[in-house]
Amino acid sequence: MTRRLVPWLLSAALSTHAATASLRDDVQLVTLLSATPQCCVIDARSAAARKEAALPGALAYRDGLRVKPTSVVIVLADTDARAMAVATTLARSSPFPVYAVKGGYATWRSAEFHLQAQASKPGTKFTFVIPHNTCQQDAPLHVFEAQPARPAASAPK
Repeated sequence: MTRRLVPWLLSAALSTHAATASLRDDVQLVTLLSATPQCCVIDARSAAARKEAALPGALAYRDGLRVKPTSVVIVLADTDARAMAVATTLARSSPFPVYAVKGGYATWRSAEFHLQAQASKPGTKFTFVIPHNTCQQDAPLHVFEAQPARPAASAPK
C-alpha cells in the first residue's frame, strides 16, 4: 500500500508548486495588468502572424521552450485552444500564474489601448513593463564577474 501512496503524495506535492493556466478576455487582462504591470509575454502565434504584427518584447514560442519568469506569464496565439495548450504547458514549470489571451492579438491590442487610456488620465501614474529577456531560460547574455582587489604592492606604477 505504501508503494502506491508515495508516488501519489509526491505528484500531489509537486502539483501544488505548479502555476495555473487560465483564459482571460480584454477586461480581465486590463485588470490583471493594472495590478501586476510586469509580465513575461509569450507569442505563440504563427510565424506569418508574428511578422505581420510584431509584439515588441515578446518571446516567440517554440516547442521545448523553457521559461524562468520573474512575474506572471501571458500567452498570445492564433486560437484560444492553442493559447490554452501553450499556457498549460508553461504552467507546469512556472511558479507564477500563466494567462492565455482569449481572442489573441486583437484582445491584446484592446487591452493595450485601455491601459494607455487609463494611464493618460490626470493624476494617474502607470507603467507597463515587459522585462527584456527575463522569461527565457537559456545562457545569459552577459555575466558580470567581480575581480578580487589587487594588493597594493602589485598595483601597476
